[in-house]
Amino acid sequence: MRFSKQKRRKKIHQRIRRTIKGTASKPRLSVYRSNFEIYAQLIDDVNGNTLASASSRTDVSKDKPKVERSKAVGKAIAEKAAKLDIKEVAFDRSGYLYHGRIKSLAEGAREGGLKF
Repeated sequence: MRFSKQKRRKKIHQRIRRTIKGTASKPRLSVYRSNFEIYAQLIDDVNGNTLASASSRTDVSKDKPKVERSKAVGKAIAEKAAKLDIKEVAFDRSGYLYHGRIKSLAEGAREGGLKF
């Protein structure tokens, strides 16, 4: 049986989520990628809270290519994490390949001071 791209990604995401859990001191950095935008959230899974979020819709300008906007979103989420005194996160790529926009978001977050 062949899986569509969406089903394959969901299956990978479920496998990743079995092992990655976010806490208040080390939240989960969850990434969602649509065709045009990219979103990042810091989530405390123990209490079920979103601590901070950033997206290419609200936190960066639209005049850059998508990969550069992703890097800027990574820096924005790292900046918001620094305000909350969070230095370490668990990176949840949500089943997407660590390539392109997902990779540039992670690099931007690392440049902003997050460790994962």
